[in-house]
Amino acid sequence: MGGTWAPRPSTGPHKRRECLPLVVLLRNRLRYALNFREATLIVKDRHGSVMVDGKVRKDVKYPTGFMDVISLPQTKEHFRLLYDTKGRFQVLRIDEAEAKFKLCKVKNRIVGPNHVPYIITHDGRTFRYPHPDIKINDSIKLDLATGEISDFVKMEMGNLVMVTGGKNTGRVGTLSYLERHEGGFDIVHIKDAHGNVFATRLTYAFVIGKGKKPLVALPKGEGVKKSILEEQAEFIKKQAE
Repeated sequence: MGGTWAPRPSTGPHKRRECLPLVVLLRNRLRYALNFREATLIVKDRHGSVMVDGKVRKDVKYPTGFMDVISLPQTKEHFRLLYDTKGRFQVLRIDEAEAKFKLCKVKNRIVGPNHVPYIITHDGRTFRYPHPDIKINDSIKLDLATGEISDFVKMEMGNLVMVTGGKNTGRVGTLSYLERHEGGFDIVHIKDAHGNVFATRLTYAFVIGKGKKPLVALPKGEGVKKSILEEQAEFIKKQAE
């Protein structure tokens, strides 16, 4: 039997098609392990060698997803999982100060039993009695040490967003226009740093900053997608060097 075999992610906070198991992260991306067995030894180490969002995880197939913070206490390294402009997961190295928080998108806002309001985020978290101004599609800034909401950013015109789905995945730009479609998908128009305008579904837009200043570090290129000709010119320039 041939082909490329990948480990099936465990059930967790992210969808199976929108996550990266820890074994793939350690073996294929960070290159800390040569094979599955070595990755298992690292994850199951009794000292807690791998932490996701501030909690020790010992499941080698634990699913890590967009905006998750992966910490390796023994090497004092921290990484955040983002997308590049080609829609691939990008493991971005961050400093210790930024590893103390993450951004979560509000997927739903519900009033539960006994009239208790609560919100549900993109990574399956639930927060009771949120701020009244926090609505669906807004982003909250989560303090990983306390598990409480320290700040939030509204889905408003002029704020910085990153696209998390569709053919524009990984692109970053300023929200410029919102189209409402009754019975269909709401569409947002986004302008990137180079002035290119593109559109995507509202559900794919993830607010990452107030105004033009991002709250988290961005991958190389700042989320600006290059054209085929720009990529070709860059490749030829590198070859000449």
